[in-house]
Amino acid sequence: MQTILGAGGAIGIPLAKELSHYTPHIRLVSRKPQKVNDTDELYPADLHDTNSIDSAVAGSEIVYVTVGFEYRLHVWEQIWVPFMQAVIQACKNHNAKLVFFDNVYMYDSSAIPHMVETSPINAPSKKGMIRQRIHEMIMKEVENNSLNALIARSADFYGPDNKNSALRIMVVDNLLKGKKAQSFGNVNKIHTFTYTPDAAKATALLGNTPDAFHQVWHVPTTKERLTTLQWIHLIAEELQVKPDIQHLPLWMIKVLGIFIPSLKEFPEMMYQYEQDYMFDSSKFEQRFGITATAPKQGIRTMIESLKSQSL
Repeated sequence: MQTILGAGGAIGIPLAKELSHYTPHIRLVSRKPQKVNDTDELYPADLHDTNSIDSAVAGSEIVYVTVGFEYRLHVWEQIWVPFMQAVIQACKNHNAKLVFFDNVYMYDSSAIPHMVETSPINAPSKKGMIRQRIHEMIMKEVENNSLNALIARSADFYGPDNKNSALRIMVVDNLLKGKKAQSFGNVNKIHTFTYTPDAAKATALLGNTPDAFHQVWHVPTTKERLTTLQWIHLIAEELQVKPDIQHLPLWMIKVLGIFIPSLKEFPEMMYQYEQDYMFDSSKFEQRFGITATAPKQGIRTMIESLKSQSL
Protein backbone atom coordinates (compact mmCIF):
# COMPACT_ATOMS: atom_id res chain seq x y z
CA MET A 1 0.00 0.00 0.00
CA GLN A 2 1.23 3.49 -0.93
CA THR A 3 -0.60 6.26 0.89
CA ILE A 4 -1.00 9.95 0.05
CA LEU A 5 -1.73 12.27 2.98
CA GLY A 6 -3.35 15.29 1.36
CA ALA A 7 -4.62 13.54 -1.74
CA GLY A 8 -6.78 16.16 -3.39
CA GLY A 9 -4.43 19.01 -4.25
CA ALA A 10 -2.12 20.21 -6.98
CA ILE A 11 0.42 17.47 -6.28
CA GLY A 12 -1.77 14.81 -4.67
CA ILE A 13 -3.99 14.33 -7.74
CA PRO A 14 -1.23 13.86 -10.34
CA LEU A 15 0.81 11.86 -7.82
CA ALA A 16 -2.02 9.33 -7.51
CA LYS A 17 -2.04 8.97 -11.31
CA GLU A 18 1.72 8.40 -11.36
CA LEU A 19 1.71 5.89 -8.50
CA SER A 20 -0.66 3.67 -10.49
CA HIS A 21 2.37 2.78 -12.65
CA TYR A 22 3.98 1.19 -9.59
CA THR A 23 1.11 -0.34 -7.63
CA PRO A 24 -2.68 -0.83 -7.74
CA HIS A 25 -2.78 -0.39 -3.96
CA ILE A 26 -3.08 3.35 -3.36
CA ARG A 27 -4.77 4.96 -0.37
CA LEU A 28 -6.01 8.53 -0.69
CA VAL A 29 -6.34 10.40 2.59
CA SER A 30 -8.10 13.77 2.88
CA ARG A 31 -11.33 15.16 4.25
CA LYS A 32 -13.32 14.17 1.18
CA PRO A 33 -11.10 11.97 -0.98
CA GLN A 34 -12.18 11.17 -4.52
CA LYS A 35 -10.87 8.34 -6.67
CA VAL A 36 -8.21 9.16 -9.22
CA ASN A 37 -7.70 5.51 -10.22
CA ASP A 38 -10.42 2.85 -10.17
CA THR A 39 -8.61 0.79 -7.54
CA ASP A 40 -7.91 3.65 -5.12
CA GLU A 41 -8.82 3.13 -1.48
CA LEU A 42 -10.52 6.20 -0.04
CA TYR A 43 -9.77 7.11 3.56
CA PRO A 44 -11.65 10.19 4.82
CA ALA A 45 -9.75 11.94 7.60
CA ASP A 46 -9.23 15.41 8.99
CA LEU A 47 -5.45 15.81 8.93
CA HIS A 48 -5.73 18.67 11.41
CA ASP A 49 -6.55 15.95 13.94
CA THR A 50 -3.22 14.28 14.70
CA ASN A 51 -5.05 11.37 16.31
CA SER A 52 -6.21 10.30 12.85
CA ILE A 53 -2.70 9.92 11.42
CA ASP A 54 -1.67 6.54 12.82
CA SER A 55 -4.68 4.68 11.48
CA ALA A 56 -4.38 6.45 8.11
CA VAL A 57 -0.78 5.24 7.81
CA ALA A 58 -1.34 1.69 9.10
CA GLY A 59 -0.56 -0.94 6.48
CA SER A 60 1.39 1.46 4.27
CA GLU A 61 4.73 0.66 2.69
CA ILE A 62 5.31 4.25 1.57
CA VAL A 63 3.64 7.44 2.84
CA TYR A 64 3.67 10.62 0.75
CA VAL A 65 2.95 13.94 2.46
CA THR A 66 1.50 16.41 -0.05
CA VAL A 67 -1.00 18.12 2.21
CA GLY A 68 -1.36 21.88 1.82
CA PHE A 69 -2.67 23.42 5.00
CA GLU A 70 -4.30 26.84 4.73
CA TYR A 71 -1.67 29.40 3.72
CA ARG A 72 -1.82 31.45 6.91
CA LEU A 73 0.99 31.80 9.41
CA HIS A 74 -1.13 31.17 12.50
CA VAL A 75 -2.47 27.97 10.93
CA TRP A 76 1.02 26.78 10.03
CA GLU A 77 2.27 27.55 13.55
CA GLN A 78 -0.51 25.48 15.09
CA ILE A 79 -0.66 22.57 12.68
CA TRP A 80 2.55 21.73 10.81
CA VAL A 81 4.93 20.58 13.55
CA PRO A 82 2.40 18.44 15.51
CA PHE A 83 1.18 16.97 12.23
CA MET A 84 4.69 15.99 11.13
CA GLN A 85 5.52 14.60 14.57
CA ALA A 86 2.45 12.36 14.25
CA VAL A 87 3.35 11.34 10.69
CA ILE A 88 6.94 10.48 11.62
CA GLN A 89 5.81 8.47 14.63
CA ALA A 90 3.17 6.63 12.58
CA CYS A 91 5.75 5.76 9.90
CA LYS A 92 8.04 4.40 12.60
CA ASN A 93 5.20 2.47 14.23
CA HIS A 94 4.26 0.78 10.95
CA ASN A 95 7.71 0.56 9.37
CA ALA A 96 6.65 2.77 6.48
CA LYS A 97 8.93 4.90 4.32
CA LEU A 98 8.26 8.64 4.27
CA VAL A 99 8.35 10.92 1.22
CA PHE A 100 7.87 14.55 2.21
CA PHE A 101 7.00 16.99 -0.57
CA ASP A 102 8.58 20.31 0.35
CA ASN A 103 9.17 23.87 -0.85
CA VAL A 104 12.18 26.23 -0.71
CA TYR A 105 11.20 28.44 2.22
CA MET A 106 13.94 27.11 4.51
CA TYR A 107 16.79 28.19 2.22
CA ASP A 108 18.83 31.24 3.17
CA SER A 109 17.90 34.29 1.08
CA SER A 110 21.42 34.26 -0.38
CA ALA A 111 20.65 30.85 -1.95
CA ILE A 112 17.61 32.00 -3.93
CA PRO A 113 19.50 33.09 -7.07
CA HIS A 114 20.72 29.49 -7.51
CA MET A 115 19.18 26.85 -5.27
CA VAL A 116 20.65 23.35 -5.03
CA GLU A 117 20.07 20.56 -2.52
CA THR A 118 23.09 21.65 -0.50
CA SER A 119 22.17 25.34 -0.32
CA PRO A 120 22.45 26.82 3.19
CA ILE A 121 19.38 26.41 5.36
CA ASN A 122 18.60 29.55 7.31
CA ALA A 123 14.97 30.53 6.85
CA PRO A 124 14.45 34.31 6.50
CA SER A 125 10.67 34.18 7.08
CA LYS A 126 8.36 32.89 9.81
CA LYS A 127 6.74 30.36 7.48
CA GLY A 128 10.22 29.37 6.37
CA MET A 129 11.23 28.70 9.97
CA ILE A 130 8.39 26.20 10.23
CA ARG A 131 9.52 24.42 7.06
CA GLN A 132 13.11 24.46 8.34
CA ARG A 133 12.03 22.76 11.54
CA ILE A 134 10.21 20.06 9.57
CA HIS A 135 13.30 19.51 7.41
CA GLU A 136 15.42 19.16 10.54
CA MET A 137 12.93 16.79 12.18
CA ILE A 138 12.98 14.43 9.21
CA MET A 139 16.72 14.51 8.61
CA LYS A 140 17.47 13.97 12.31
CA GLU A 141 15.44 10.75 12.21
CA VAL A 142 17.26 9.74 9.01
CA GLU A 143 20.65 10.39 10.58
CA ASN A 144 19.65 8.32 13.61
CA ASN A 145 18.60 5.45 11.32
CA SER A 146 15.16 5.53 12.90
CA LEU A 147 13.25 6.55 9.75
CA ASN A 148 13.59 5.72 6.06
CA ALA A 149 12.72 9.04 4.43
CA LEU A 150 13.47 11.46 1.62
CA ILE A 151 12.50 15.04 0.83
CA ALA A 152 11.30 15.95 -2.66
CA ARG A 153 11.60 19.70 -3.01
CA SER A 154 9.93 21.96 -5.55
CA ALA A 155 10.03 25.57 -6.68
CA ASP A 156 6.85 27.63 -7.00
CA PHE A 157 4.14 25.76 -8.93
CA TYR A 158 2.24 26.09 -12.15
CA GLY A 159 0.07 23.50 -13.86
CA PRO A 160 -3.35 21.81 -13.82
CA ASP A 161 -5.28 21.37 -10.54
CA ASN A 162 -3.26 24.22 -9.03
CA LYS A 163 -5.60 26.89 -7.73
CA ASN A 164 -3.59 28.69 -5.07
CA SER A 165 -0.25 29.70 -6.56
CA ALA A 166 0.64 33.34 -7.11
CA LEU A 167 1.02 32.75 -10.85
CA ARG A 168 -2.47 31.23 -11.05
CA ILE A 169 -4.24 33.77 -8.84
CA MET A 170 -2.58 36.94 -10.04
CA VAL A 171 -1.87 36.18 -13.69
CA VAL A 172 -3.93 33.33 -15.14
CA ASP A 173 -7.20 33.99 -13.33
CA ASN A 174 -7.07 37.74 -13.97
CA LEU A 175 -6.27 37.41 -17.67
CA LEU A 176 -9.06 34.83 -18.05
CA LYS A 177 -11.46 37.39 -16.56
CA GLY A 178 -10.34 40.08 -18.97
CA LYS A 179 -8.43 41.93 -16.26
CA LYS A 180 -4.79 42.94 -16.08
CA ALA A 181 -2.27 40.46 -14.78
CA GLN A 182 -1.01 41.51 -11.37
CA SER A 183 2.63 41.36 -10.34
CA PHE A 184 4.81 42.23 -7.39
CA GLY A 185 8.52 42.36 -6.84
CA ASN A 186 10.82 42.85 -9.82
CA VAL A 187 9.21 41.36 -12.94
CA ASN A 188 12.53 41.56 -14.77
CA LYS A 189 14.17 39.04 -12.46
CA ILE A 190 14.39 35.36 -13.42
CA HIS A 191 11.84 33.13 -11.69
CA THR A 192 11.73 29.41 -12.40
CA PHE A 193 8.49 27.52 -11.82
CA THR A 194 7.94 23.77 -11.40
CA TYR A 195 5.27 22.12 -13.56
CA THR A 196 3.05 20.08 -11.23
CA PRO A 197 2.82 16.92 -13.40
CA ASP A 198 6.64 16.87 -13.54
CA ALA A 199 6.80 17.19 -9.76
CA ALA A 200 4.31 14.36 -9.28
CA LYS A 201 6.09 12.04 -11.70
CA ALA A 202 9.42 12.69 -9.98
CA THR A 203 7.97 12.19 -6.50
CA ALA A 204 6.44 8.83 -7.45
CA LEU A 205 9.72 7.73 -9.01
CA LEU A 206 11.72 8.78 -5.96
CA GLY A 207 9.37 6.97 -3.60
CA ASN A 208 9.79 3.78 -5.61
CA THR A 209 13.58 4.00 -5.89
CA PRO A 210 15.14 2.46 -2.77
CA ASP A 211 18.52 4.19 -3.09
CA ALA A 212 16.85 7.61 -3.39
CA PHE A 213 16.05 7.65 0.32
CA HIS A 214 18.01 9.48 3.05
CA GLN A 215 18.46 12.44 0.68
CA VAL A 216 16.96 15.71 -0.51
CA TRP A 217 16.00 15.92 -4.17
CA HIS A 218 14.96 18.88 -6.32
CA VAL A 219 12.23 17.73 -8.68
CA PRO A 220 12.66 18.54 -12.41
CA THR A 221 12.25 22.25 -13.06
CA THR A 222 12.83 24.22 -16.23
CA LYS A 223 16.32 25.44 -16.98
CA GLU A 224 14.89 28.21 -19.19
CA ARG A 225 15.81 31.41 -17.42
CA LEU A 226 12.54 33.23 -17.91
CA THR A 227 11.74 36.41 -16.05
CA THR A 228 8.38 36.87 -14.38
CA LEU A 229 7.53 39.25 -17.21
CA GLN A 230 8.28 36.56 -19.78
CA TRP A 231 6.05 34.07 -17.94
CA ILE A 232 3.22 36.60 -18.05
CA HIS A 233 3.76 37.14 -21.77
CA LEU A 234 3.73 33.38 -22.46
CA ILE A 235 0.45 32.99 -20.57
CA ALA A 236 -1.11 35.98 -22.33
CA GLU A 237 0.04 34.61 -25.69
CA GLU A 238 -1.59 31.26 -25.00
CA LEU A 239 -4.81 32.99 -23.93
CA GLN A 240 -4.59 35.29 -26.97
CA VAL A 241 -4.95 38.42 -24.87
CA LYS A 242 -2.81 41.49 -24.31
CA PRO A 243 -0.18 41.07 -21.59
CA ASP A 244 -1.33 44.13 -19.65
CA ILE A 245 0.14 44.24 -16.16
CA GLN A 246 -0.77 46.04 -12.95
CA HIS A 247 2.21 46.21 -10.62
CA LEU A 248 1.25 45.92 -6.96
CA PRO A 249 3.37 47.82 -4.45
CA LEU A 250 3.75 46.25 -1.04
CA TRP A 251 1.12 48.48 0.59
CA MET A 252 -1.48 47.44 -2.01
CA ILE A 253 -0.77 43.75 -1.45
CA LYS A 254 -1.48 44.29 2.23
CA VAL A 255 -4.78 46.01 1.39
CA LEU A 256 -5.81 43.29 -1.07
CA GLY A 257 -4.96 40.74 1.60
CA ILE A 258 -8.03 41.91 3.50
CA PHE A 259 -10.17 40.52 0.67
CA ILE A 260 -7.89 37.73 -0.63
CA PRO A 261 -6.48 35.93 2.43
CA SER A 262 -3.65 34.19 0.55
CA LEU A 263 -2.27 37.56 -0.60
CA LYS A 264 -2.02 38.70 3.00
CA GLU A 265 0.72 36.11 3.47
CA PHE A 266 2.91 37.23 0.55
CA PRO A 267 4.77 40.25 1.98
CA GLU A 268 7.21 38.23 4.11
CA MET A 269 8.08 36.19 1.00
CA MET A 270 8.85 39.24 -1.15
CA TYR A 271 12.60 38.57 -0.95
CA GLN A 272 12.01 35.70 -3.39
CA TYR A 273 10.63 38.09 -6.01
CA GLU A 274 13.16 40.89 -5.70
CA GLN A 275 16.09 38.79 -6.94
CA ASP A 276 16.68 36.04 -9.47
CA TYR A 277 15.07 32.76 -8.35
CA MET A 278 16.67 29.75 -10.03
CA PHE A 279 15.84 26.25 -8.84
CA ASP A 280 18.45 23.74 -10.00
CA SER A 281 17.30 20.12 -10.44
CA SER A 282 20.50 18.84 -12.06
CA LYS A 283 20.96 16.13 -9.41
CA PHE A 284 17.65 14.49 -10.32
CA GLU A 285 18.16 14.93 -14.06
CA GLN A 286 21.60 13.34 -13.97
CA ARG A 287 20.43 10.42 -11.81
CA PHE A 288 17.23 9.60 -13.71
CA GLY A 289 17.70 11.16 -17.15
CA ILE A 290 14.39 13.04 -16.90
CA THR A 291 14.07 16.75 -17.65
CA ALA A 292 11.29 19.26 -17.10
CA THR A 293 8.45 20.07 -19.46
CA ALA A 294 9.12 23.17 -21.55
CA PRO A 295 7.29 26.20 -20.08
CA LYS A 296 5.38 26.92 -23.29
CA GLN A 297 4.02 23.36 -23.38
CA GLY A 298 3.26 23.37 -19.67
CA ILE A 299 1.35 26.64 -19.94
CA ARG A 300 -0.61 25.33 -22.93
CA THR A 301 -1.65 22.21 -21.02
CA MET A 302 -2.55 24.26 -17.94
CA ILE A 303 -4.76 26.63 -19.95
CA GLU A 304 -6.43 23.78 -21.85
CA SER A 305 -7.22 22.12 -18.52
CA LEU A 306 -8.74 25.30 -17.11
CA LYS A 307 -10.86 25.87 -20.21
CA SER A 308 -12.15 22.29 -20.19
CA GLN A 309 -13.15 22.64 -16.53
CA SER A 310 -15.17 25.77 -17.32
CA LEU A 311 -17.22 24.08 -20.06
